[in-house]
Amino acid sequence: MDPSVKPGDDFFGYANGAWIKATPIPADHSAWGAGEIVAELTRKRTAELIQSAAHAASPQSDAMKVGTYYAAYMDEAAIESAGLKPLQPGLDRIAAIADRAALAQVLGTTLRADVDFLNNTRLHTENLFGLWVAQDLSDPTHYSPFLLQGGLVMPDRDFYLNPSQKMADIRTQYQAHIARMLTLAQLPDAPARAARIFELERRIALAHWSRQDTEQVLKGNNHWKRADFAQRAPGLDWQAYFAAAGLGRQAEFVVWQPSAFTGISALTASEPLETWKDWLRFHLLEHNAAYLPKALGAEHFDFHGRILSGTPEQPPRWKRAVDETNDALGEAVGKLYVQRYFPPSEKARAEALVKNLIAAFAVRIDHLDWMAPQTRTRAKAKLATLKVGVGYPDHWRSFAALQVRPQEAFGNAARAEQFRLEHELGKLATAVDRSEWAMQPQEVNAVNLPALNAINFPAAILQPPFFDSGRPVLMDYGAIGAVIGHEISHSFDDQGALFDASGRLKNWWTPEDFAHFQAAGKRLAAQFDAYRPYPDIHVNGEQTLSENIADVAGLSDAYDAWRLTLHGQPPAGADGFSAEQLFFLSFAQSWRQKIREPALRQRIVTDGHAPDQYRADTVRNLDAWYAAFAVQPGARLYLGPADRVRVW
Repeated sequence: MDPSVKPGDDFFGYANGAWIKATPIPADHSAWGAGEIVAELTRKRTAELIQSAAHAASPQSDAMKVGTYYAAYMDEAAIESAGLKPLQPGLDRIAAIADRAALAQVLGTTLRADVDFLNNTRLHTENLFGLWVAQDLSDPTHYSPFLLQGGLVMPDRDFYLNPSQKMADIRTQYQAHIARMLTLAQLPDAPARAARIFELERRIALAHWSRQDTEQVLKGNNHWKRADFAQRAPGLDWQAYFAAAGLGRQAEFVVWQPSAFTGISALTASEPLETWKDWLRFHLLEHNAAYLPKALGAEHFDFHGRILSGTPEQPPRWKRAVDETNDALGEAVGKLYVQRYFPPSEKARAEALVKNLIAAFAVRIDHLDWMAPQTRTRAKAKLATLKVGVGYPDHWRSFAALQVRPQEAFGNAARAEQFRLEHELGKLATAVDRSEWAMQPQEVNAVNLPALNAINFPAAILQPPFFDSGRPVLMDYGAIGAVIGHEISHSFDDQGALFDASGRLKNWWTPEDFAHFQAAGKRLAAQFDAYRPYPDIHVNGEQTLSENIADVAGLSDAYDAWRLTLHGQPPAGADGFSAEQLFFLSFAQSWRQKIREPALRQRIVTDGHAPDQYRADTVRNLDAWYAAFAVQPGARLYLGPADRVRVW
């Protein structure tokens, strides 16, 4: 804490200022804070588990595959020895492209299950299009394939189109990066090829939807029959594309950004075939740089890590190996993690906390004076059917069909991606599983799954400083309790309000209630629009609205849930602070973070969450915070009672 800062002027600085001043960001990180510290501890623990996994495991067991995958990635000598040979089959396929039908076929082979617009909000893929298999939003009793725009290596269309000098400089550096990657792959005439590749991506970016448009569920839920693609998005040979992608028999799709598909498909017919072949070569290099000789990986990091995120040093290989193994065999690693680090007692303690938060949210619904009775009834019904997952999934995924071989880092990664794709495509023929998780147990995060009406709290976030049995329980309510309340409230935010208790895309609000809700959202968006970390950029209140609503509602719910545990008894403070002060300090300290400027700028463009320092200031919307810290008019964070946003 920094007691020299007035809590009413800068609550984030008051709660975290001394830590901010004294703590450097590690050289291999773009940001450092509570979440990153817990993730780093979890990564170290996971590395130890992975390294020992293969010693006592039986051949072909999931544990053996975990250890083998990690060891193959760590085997730099084998990777250097293989050189560019693992790329050769892919390069040969690209070289053999002789017409547009063959182009479509090769493009189809690149489709992967690598996006998720609703749960984890992964909106970016460098492949031409991205696939997400999930319950259909109009009929959640079955799965549908959702297709999202792609084709860009940089994180968002804004990096290609924004006229600011900072973005222009990044574009210049990106084109140079393309040329260096092509040179390292021994492709001639790299600068000219890089210019053509960049220009193709710029034209793809012109067709892309903005992030704000992409987040509009009602705009994105577009069902297309197979025949519609040729009519609505002519140019690409869609039959060849879908056949190569493993979707040759699929009759119907959900196309999330229709005009982007129209524009990108047209480019596959209008742009020179050789340019597309070079684009494919470069994307093949980019996608696989981590499994290729060191020079390619270093160049990839230099652009994506140093230039885009401001990170001075590449993380050591063991950290990258853990992340890669988690990505490929996540639940197999997660099973090892929870066996060691998430005992049943902690699971039970967390489940009790969630139960209290849900009960408090129900009380909040009952006390909403603006909500019509029929809307309240539907809200309570949705809350009652919310499926909660704590720690880890009910059923572990089997990796029996995945082949993992020693000294084959490239091949293991390719097979893991294909395994994931086939797993997702296989769901199209099965009933919807509401117990399915969207995160790994060893992930420091939490998620609401709107179309499943479910929430997941992975084991790794259920540890200090978020969840700590060694401190007053009220501080758990301020930290992990606010996270739990945040995820609960997502079922009722500006997007969650569009899904009924079954997960169907159906607005269950009266028009008057929804208008009240939207008006509150506009006030909150304006509040966040005013936050400027740098003079030339501000937080996008509309882009971050869902998360900001959830922060306000989640903190309010956590406060109420804690108060309910007192049963009318006065709360006890500690260390010279009142209980209310400890609650709010715990919340603000759970968001402590330092972040490098390039990384912060990138997040403001691409992330649906506001920067952590402003999330800590969510407290300014709760009356109890003003009383706890005697915040008076004139303080920078002060909001008059009528200006405090109360959504739930």
